[in-house]
Amino acid sequence: MLGLKLPTDPRWVNIVEKNIEDILTDHAFCEQKATSTAISLIVSFPEYTDLVQEMVALVKEEISHFKMVHDIILEKGWILGRDRKDEYVIALLKFFPKGGSRTTQLVHRLLYAALIEARSCERFRLLSEELVDKKLALFYKNLMVSEANHYTMFLGFARQYGDRKEVDEKWQGLLDYEAEIMKDLSKSESIHG
Repeated sequence: MLGLKLPTDPRWVNIVEKNIEDILTDHAFCEQKATSTAISLIVSFPEYTDLVQEMVALVKEEISHFKMVHDIILEKGWILGRDRKDEYVIALLKFFPKGGSRTTQLVHRLLYAALIEARSCERFRLLSEELVDKKLALFYKNLMVSEANHYTMFLGFARQYGDRKEVDEKWQGLLDYEAEIMKDLSKSESIHG
């Protein structure tokens, strides 16, 4: 369903189990960045009314996810740690060239967002199935559904605003590129890394 070309190495869950505090901190910041992405799309492309409407709803949802993750951190007696660079996203953002028309820039941003959501969905599914902490596993199962919806929404908007054939070719190229990135990841205590 997600179209990902390389699944996460299941051993990544072992890293997560040993580093729950780090994973939760990283996850909280992922939710904050997703909120920021939605706000940025509103600010950058206000003339796309249907996109703006969906992004307003997404801001509310993503910030509520941030709060849910933050609440789990507090329940465990921890505090939110510091944000770290997301090597996955840094590498991913190198795929499309900078510049181009406003529509091209929008399509590229939507495709990046779709892929990040798809990978998050895949990771959350793995956590929901493999975590020993069943309460946390259920939490990730519920979030997995949201991430799948976000993935399809972003990809749908990219296809709506861009030329469908061109968008689908770019999407396949991005999926291939992401698979290469993933070969060097799944080795750290982060949601995407």
